[in-house]
Amino acid sequence: MANDILSAATLADPRWAAVIGRDREADGLFVYAVRTTGIYCRPGCPSRPPKPENVAFYATPEAAAAAGFRPCQRCRPDTASLAVRQQAIISDLCRYIEQAEQPPTLAQLATRAGLSPHHLHRLFKASTGLTPHAYASAIRAGRLRQNLAQAANVTTAIFAAGYNSGSRGYAESDALLGMTPGAYRAGGRRQEIRFASGSCSLGYVLVARSERGLCAILLGDKPTALADDLEQRFPAAQLIADDGELAQQLAEVVRFVDAPKTGLDLPLDIRGTAFQQRVWQALRTIPPGQTASYSEIAERLGAPKAVRAVAGACAANALAVAIPCHRVVRSDGGLAGYRWGIERKRALLAREAEE
Repeated sequence: MANDILSAATLADPRWAAVIGRDREADGLFVYAVRTTGIYCRPGCPSRPPKPENVAFYATPEAAAAAGFRPCQRCRPDTASLAVRQQAIISDLCRYIEQAEQPPTLAQLATRAGLSPHHLHRLFKASTGLTPHAYASAIRAGRLRQNLAQAANVTTAIFAAGYNSGSRGYAESDALLGMTPGAYRAGGRRQEIRFASGSCSLGYVLVARSERGLCAILLGDKPTALADDLEQRFPAAQLIADDGELAQQLAEVVRFVDAPKTGLDLPLDIRGTAFQQRVWQALRTIPPGQTASYSEIAERLGAPKAVRAVAGACAANALAVAIPCHRVVRSDGGLAGYRWGIERKRALLAREAEE
């Protein structure tokens, strides 16, 4: 009778599911002890699960030890969890990359971490959402932005940022900055951005185009507010109202808003950090009429813990409908925040579902 009561209590405890599933994500949240062996374990312990009537749960290893239980020699619950140790390794490597004059190679990083290059590459990407190479590139891009504002000339800024050749620095920074280093150094003043706005079924839409392609598609209630938004996004650029050349592209965007499944085949000038661009690329693979959660996008990127970063990238998107951040929803299917309004998000999703 007593065993039945103990078994029922364990089976009713939500922590039991983590034990049965050997859930490593639960490591560090609690430990479980086995009365018949006198041992306590992590939830993710690879040992065979005990009978539920023999289990007792404790919030910490210290509490289990105080109750007279010994730590398991397989999962070592009295030491830092594997996830904590791995995070410490990645944090150390991030600081190492940030402080290095030249980006360390994958082999150098693996040697420092005491891991194989393949395992380190996978672990680093899962933790940060970026490969070590992309992380190093983002660090150099940040240095370049800072140096361009301070150095005597562009070439000095490129080498000071850690590029070992001027040509490579120009090529990489051009892609990362969305303009040449010289234009960035001038505050974007040499850059011309043409824009046009018009009405659509969701209110008003503004499209803006650089020499590379559309750099903004903005939705709103008033054309003047959209123009103000564009000016805030490109404060140093020369903004030129264009009712001629952009008319056709504006019409195509309006048509796409009304009929999403017709597609939008226009060149885009996508500007953002390495991680943001990875998120936006993932969003563009979501077909019309379908949705994905923020956590699902993070999983696709190999960074399951980067849910907030994914949400931040969605909020930073300047190309409404072309980069379909409206197709990202909460895990329960509910509509989360949308830069251009929840009602527009709901209307876009309903329109796509009907087609």
